[in-house]
Amino acid sequence: MASKPGILTDWPWKPLGSFKYIILGPWITESIYSILVKDAEEWDLFNLTILPLILWRVLHQQLWNSLSRYRAAKGTNRIVDMAIEFEQVDRESNWDDQILLSAILLYLINKYIPGASHLPVWRTDGAIIIMLLHAGPVEFVYYWFHRALHHHYLYSRYHSHHHSSIVTQPNTSVIHPFAEHIAYFLMFTVPPMTTVLTQTASIVSFAGYITYIDFMNSMGHCNFELIPNWLFSIFPPLNYLMYTPSFRSLHHTQFRTNYSLFMPIYDYMYGTVDKSTDTLYENSLKRKEESPNVVHLTHLTTPESIYHLRLGFASLASRPYSSAWYLWLLWPVTLWFMMLTWIYGRTFVVERNRFDNIKLQTWAIPKYKLQSEELNRYGEVYVKKYPELRVKLVDGSSLAVAVLLQSIPKGTTQLLVTGKLTKVVVAAAFALCQKGIQVAASPEDEFEKLNKSSGTKSEGKLVMSKSYSSYKVWLVGDELTEEEQRKASKGTLFIPYSQFPPKRRRKDCFYHTTPAMQTPRALENVDSCENWLPRRVMSAWRVAGILHGLEGWEEHECGSTMLDIDKVWEACLKHGFQPLRIPALSKS
Repeated sequence: MASKPGILTDWPWKPLGSFKYIILGPWITESIYSILVKDAEEWDLFNLTILPLILWRVLHQQLWNSLSRYRAAKGTNRIVDMAIEFEQVDRESNWDDQILLSAILLYLINKYIPGASHLPVWRTDGAIIIMLLHAGPVEFVYYWFHRALHHHYLYSRYHSHHHSSIVTQPNTSVIHPFAEHIAYFLMFTVPPMTTVLTQTASIVSFAGYITYIDFMNSMGHCNFELIPNWLFSIFPPLNYLMYTPSFRSLHHTQFRTNYSLFMPIYDYMYGTVDKSTDTLYENSLKRKEESPNVVHLTHLTTPESIYHLRLGFASLASRPYSSAWYLWLLWPVTLWFMMLTWIYGRTFVVERNRFDNIKLQTWAIPKYKLQSEELNRYGEVYVKKYPELRVKLVDGSSLAVAVLLQSIPKGTTQLLVTGKLTKVVVAAAFALCQKGIQVAASPEDEFEKLNKSSGTKSEGKLVMSKSYSSYKVWLVGDELTEEEQRKASKGTLFIPYSQFPPKRRRKDCFYHTTPAMQTPRALENVDSCENWLPRRVMSAWRVAGILHGLEGWEEHECGSTMLDIDKVWEACLKHGFQPLRIPALSKS
């Protein structure tokens, strides 16, 4: 929002929320009706093209967003090395409003402007007119209109909303108040409307011009340099006819330079080009891929989780993961992504962070939960196979145990452990027994395994559960069934010890988050949620890797190896990570 919002700041369909596309219903219905009742010779191809054009614009924008975030995570050719936070993601979540606006106006033009219906597929003369009018009047008027928007009166009421994003990404290019978009639409309508009035318009020229604007807008705000230097060497005048992402980024960091739309010639003519434009461009092209100090390996969990990655839908990734109903509409795309990950089969960078002097990256393995058990459990194999391995493998079990112990309510004298035994819950059970807390295990086969592993460590506090309802605190694993949850008494607290939370079947019980920590504000570039966790909360397993790098510990933590739990917990608090508060407990 601008610092002093002016009139027509909000979009008129804002109250509709995610149902805003319903306002296109009458036009889409009319188009479908015309196909059903009219002969093919009577179809208005331009009218029928508007809906595919909308879908293409959404896909085009999303491809740019994913590419931009991927390149920003790798660091190659990155321009501005600053953080993007949740506030920017929220501010730019309505990037599709301008697509909705253009669709409505295109339908109105098609219906009410003489000569704007039943357009031919292609007219060469019309395409030339659009190019000439854009290079001349549109670029010239935009330059001076943009400078006017930087006057303190208009800037504080409108344009400051766009400039709230210092670090640009493709979505930033279309984030403006409603009134600003109306002005832009009137400006960009001049070339195609001229072809309508001169009867030289065509469907391809309309769609091509809109795609050109989207492409140049997204490219200019992508925050990585991709225009090769040889292009300007072959044709030097191109320097005045096409801007670069570096050119646009300087406008967002310096504010009073580089006002031009896509053609920098007007900044050169009127002396407003930033003197560091060429230097920033050259430096960005030379920037190499960033080498991380700490790498967190993650993997997909469900077919729809591909959209929740930071490279997917930014607004979805900025909220705790849940399977939304509208994702079912994307099942053809989801299946295509599943096939692509299976064929590609290579790990890729999805996120970067910085904490103090430590560079962090998250790498996604193109596997799903059911395919990744070996990776999660047998990191010890790599240590034995490569004894001189310089990279330290950290499974994070010690910190997960520490967080689990801190999650037990004070005054607890007994609790129940149920589910498939893991390294984490075994260590936690022994620690609880040594603290004098009675640990009951169920079912019988899991109790036998736990009892066999404990030896004398259980201090006589490990027992077999005879009644589920006797325990108000449960430590639960992945395989907690609905039937087992029904056996719990009212008010039972379920504390998961795995990375996957149990399905919430009881409205009268409480469910804790999986072992996790609140991150300090000093951790930069946090703009996505980790799986089901709230904002700025990281799993204990991921935090453990960061601590390993910060502390410079030289030992591995994988297989059966555990670090000192108290030492890991103290290091965690020392670096500003905080345990989740009681509000983390929530009923279903």
